Amino acid sequence: MVNTLVTPVPSLGELELGLAKLRNTLRPGQRELANWLDGPLAVSAVPGAGKSHGMAIGAVMTLAQSQLHRQKQLVIVTFTRSATANIKSRIRQHLANLGLPRYGFSVQTLHGLALNIAASNIRHGLDLSQATLITDVQKSRILRRCAQEWQQDHPRAWQILLDGQATEYEETELIRRRTALLSEVLPKLAQTSIAAAKSSNLSPADLANLAAGHPDAYPILEIAADLYGRYQTHLSARGLIDYDEMILAALRVLADPESRRHWQTQVYGVFEDEAQDSTPLQTELLKILATDPLNPHLVNLVRVGDPNQAINSTFTPADPIFFAQFCQACADQSRFFTMNQAGRSSQIIIDAANYLVAWTNGTQVAGPELPFQPQKIELVSPDDPQPDANPAATGRGLEIYAPRDVIHTVALIGERVGQLLTENPQANAAVLVRENKQGRFVTDVLAQPEKFGLNTNLAGLGITVYDTGSEARRSHVPAELLNMLLFLHRPHSPGYFKAALDIFTARQLIRRQDWNALVSQPELFLFPSPIDPGPHPDEQAAQQLCQALLQARLNLALYPLIAYVANVLQYDPTELATADKLISQLAQQAGGQQTWTRISPIWQEIVSEEKFDAVELGDPDSNLIRPRQLTIMTMHKAKGLDWDYVFLPFLHDTVIPGNPWVPGSLKFLGHANLEEVARAQIRSAVHQRPIPDINGAWEHANHLKAAEAYRLLYVAMTRAKRLLWMSAAINGPFSWASFNWHQSYKFDPKKPCPALDALRKQFPQSQMSITY
Repeated sequence: MVNTLVTPVPSLGELELGLAKLRNTLRPGQRELANWLDGPLAVSAVPGAGKSHGMAIGAVMTLAQSQLHRQKQLVIVTFTRSATANIKSRIRQHLANLGLPRYGFSVQTLHGLALNIAASNIRHGLDLSQATLITDVQKSRILRRCAQEWQQDHPRAWQILLDGQATEYEETELIRRRTALLSEVLPKLAQTSIAAAKSSNLSPADLANLAAGHPDAYPILEIAADLYGRYQTHLSARGLIDYDEMILAALRVLADPESRRHWQTQVYGVFEDEAQDSTPLQTELLKILATDPLNPHLVNLVRVGDPNQAINSTFTPADPIFFAQFCQACADQSRFFTMNQAGRSSQIIIDAANYLVAWTNGTQVAGPELPFQPQKIELVSPDDPQPDANPAATGRGLEIYAPRDVIHTVALIGERVGQLLTENPQANAAVLVRENKQGRFVTDVLAQPEKFGLNTNLAGLGITVYDTGSEARRSHVPAELLNMLLFLHRPHSPGYFKAALDIFTARQLIRRQDWNALVSQPELFLFPSPIDPGPHPDEQAAQQLCQALLQARLNLALYPLIAYVANVLQYDPTELATADKLISQLAQQAGGQQTWTRISPIWQEIVSEEKFDAVELGDPDSNLIRPRQLTIMTMHKAKGLDWDYVFLPFLHDTVIPGNPWVPGSLKFLGHANLEEVARAQIRSAVHQRPIPDINGAWEHANHLKAAEAYRLLYVAMTRAKRLLWMSAAINGPFSWASFNWHQSYKFDPKKPCPALDALRKQFPQSQMSITY
């Protein structure tokens, strides 16, 4: 007799009792997830409402009642791997507590699910033995190649772009414009347009048809359609696919009746998390998968999200309007519910977030379209099972400051953090910023209190400062050093030369400026003759850096040269350790050879595969929320997290909502950003609206950006549990992109974000006086 391990099955009474206990932990909106049996269901969940908890228990209820198994599963779809791991562990733990088998469900990212479907039928989908996911480096090269091909094949349209708004220009300006168009404008136009079109299931021919009959100053959609077709040709020739191609391939598989029936018979229903971030193509995939094969009118699709937390549409094809439409369709069938009770934050933080929603919608600061759904966050009931729900506020709960400048801002943050985390050592805090460079500034100033005149030394108080951006910077060390070495081996290449100058600028070794005219003739800059005019003072530092590196290349072997470049770039100890690890790996894979022809392909592969792990000198298991820690990260990355104390500095009108802006180097094309114009035009077509001209599309694009900026502020505010600290300094850098706090600088008067002024007036008790 063979012994087999059998999972004990709980008695009916035990199971019902266990399920009843789980139901008792649910709030309105969460209960509807637990009660779901079939058909469509939409749930809009406010920040802190316990969306993950509700989805996990809803899934457990479905598994318990429907007796699902490995051949008939509930599919839960999320957008990130971390979210996948989180909800999977929750479901498995609940099933274990109930004594139920831990199968009958799968949790996958949307792209992972699409890839599984696409790879299941080579004839209609993808042959993974012949296709590879494209990397960012490969995509950039292909898009530049497409731009060059388009220029050669369309001389008349190319001349229109070159002439721009000013048709009289000198030879040096012509060279600068050519470089700007080929290295910036056209590749960015292609990348944005292709993503927007693919996510809406538009082919190059479809995009070309949209362009027909819409004459404008520039044939933007016509150019985009041509670049799109070339891009697809290059992908096919190289056996590459992108993320949108996975979705399209999965849809092709599901269009085959036999394959569709195969997948639909294995799926009981689909739960989708973060549904506000879905594209039309992704939604279509989930609807097909969730359709009952025996009843095509029955779509077992549960979508949970929050349109008010849609913060990805300015850099992805996602659009909250699609989830809002699904919610409305479900509401028409009495299948729409809200999770509006949230226990995360104290009363005044909730009041401030609700006021932001009402004020933004009421003032039309983001144009005619409402940035927010009129949805209020409510306190949980007094008998809510969540421990410490709606905690008492720390201090005033909401504190609004007007520091004299951005350095004073960081000084105030350091002082307040030192006080709070010393008094409450089990608490945690975060500084949330709009862009990575602001986070780096905060980190640098806090790390050098004496240099910047701070009175508080957080390290001396035993408080950890964890900058999430530093981890991302370390992961780019191999690519950064590779670009520098490519420049040193081919200094006459405009592309490699410009990449090196961009790295110097990002590392704050030189001032930001328009390099397009310079890089078009690198030999005149790098190897000037005695009769050539000297460089402009702003270019002198760049010339000295480049010449020193080129001289080092003549005197050093390859591996010492890499280490020398890392030192010139002023890498910190962790980055230097990462560079040393890279050198060791290159030496090992090259078998001791130290020639560029041997090392270069190995290095290219390391960068393209993106499998190189940066060195972490500190705790490798550091996470984002730890006691006595100040985490510094962008507002975008903070979604889904929360801290006891949240600091939101630099809330100026140039940051939120931000001003319409076109780089000075591209002003010859006019006052509009062509890639944003293309995105707005494609969006109008997808929504079956008339396609606006350039001016109308640019205005619409800026309204959409402003709306998303206010939603991002809403997300950031609702990360706070006990204290929300907000500020806009009276003086700050003209531009964060060009701000170099390690060199000389000056501050300009700044205006606060309009919403911050509105919050000051609505909550006068929150305005904090400062003694200068």
